[in-house]
Amino acid sequence: MQIAWMNPAAITDITVHCTATPEGRDNTAAEVTAWDVERFGQPSYHAVAELDGDVVQTLRPDQRGCHTAKHNTGNLGFSYVGGTTSLSAGAKPKDTRTDAQKASMERQIRVWLKAHPTIKRIRGHRQWPGVNKACPSFDVAAWLRSIGLGAYAV
Repeated sequence: MQIAWMNPAAITDITVHCTATPEGRDNTAAEVTAWDVERFGQPSYHAVAELDGDVVQTLRPDQRGCHTAKHNTGNLGFSYVGGTTSLSAGAKPKDTRTDAQKASMERQIRVWLKAHPTIKRIRGHRQWPGVNKACPSFDVAAWLRSIGLGAYAV
């Protein structure tokens, strides 16, 4: 598979996503990546947090993801497994992050901020212009403020 390159020194954004899978369903990062390869021809995200908080790198920072249409260059994508209620409840958007996922998400974002001082903004997928989705099913700006990273909130 051919993945486009991007300059890690020009990364300005982090976009937070959910996999839009039912609460508690223990999908792996490998499964999520396989779905993305089938749909888009490559992995979408740079990292995926599984339910137990394990973060799996699925792309390197110098590889362009395909997680935010028309806004992938200079943009690192992070997704957590989950983001909807159970199928029996109609799979509606819901913040289903486990405590372990919240902790690992914060850790990974702080690692990226340290490694890429050019990052200026962190936002949820739904905050990009033209996106009509609930993803990542929680208020990223409020969460960033709660962990002391409000300066990056959009």
